Order: sequence, then C-alpha cells, then structure tokens
Amino acid sequence: MTQRLDYNAIAPSGMKALGGVYGYVSQCGLPASLIDLIYLRVSQINGCAYCIDMHSRDLLKGGVSIDKLVLVPVWEEAGALFTEQERAALRWAETVTRVAETAVPDSEFQAASAHFSETELTDLTIAIGLMNVYNRIAISFRTTPAALKL
Repeated sequence: MTQRLDYNAIAPSGMKALGGVYGYVSQCGLPASLIDLIYLRVSQINGCAYCIDMHSRDLLKGGVSIDKLVLVPVWEEAGALFTEQERAALRWAETVTRVAETAVPDSEFQAASAHFSETELTDLTIAIGLMNVYNRIAISFRTTPAALKL
C-alpha cells in the first residue's frame, strides 16, 4: 500500500481541528478502553486497515485480552467478554456508522440511552462520527498501517 498524499502536511489546520475533537473525546469521561473499542469497531465496519491496526494496538497496550480483541467483529456472540455497557456502545456504533442503512431507529436510541446519560451518549456519538471521518481520510489517501512498516 502506497500513501497517496500526506494530508497532515497539506491541511495541517484541518487535521489540527480534528485533533481538537479527538482531544475532547479523550477527556470527556468515557473510559478510554470503551472509546478505543468503538474506534476499532467503526474502523472494522469501514474497512480501514490503518485505524484497525492502530486501535487494536491501543487496546492491547491498555490490557484488553487477545480473546476479546479478536471477537470484536462478532461481539454479539461473545457472551460475557463484553460488559453490558460495551455491548450497548458497540450496538450504537454500528447503527450510527451505518446511518444510511439504519436511519438510527428509536429502538436503538432507547437501548443506548439505558446505558448512557445524555452527555455520555452525545460524547459517544461524537467519537463515532470522528472515527468515521478519520477512516474516510485514511482510506482515501491510503495511510499505511504500522504493521506494514515493520
């Protein structure tokens, strides 16, 4: 995979603005492991190799087990490996990421609202939207995953 262009050098102000949102999400109060789990799942749905690589590594560094990591794509079948809050966040991430298909139904909103306050759900949705933006940038410009640089 060859990177098409260096978007950080070409649009530093735009990337800095996205970095500001990333910083906000990092300090919003949601557990870092939950945010990284959401970043990974959104990236899997979008097929972003760069972000899948990055967030898998982040989760491993954060102490998430290999067993849990490899079952993220099939979290619904993974039983107790995922907490109820993680399961609610993963379900919300999937329906929001696939918004054109799902239209984010009321039932999904109600299910997520049972596990997150209004502020937490808003912050979670900001994180999901941010990762969708980063995925589109990395995929469009063929950002090289760390695993391919080793």
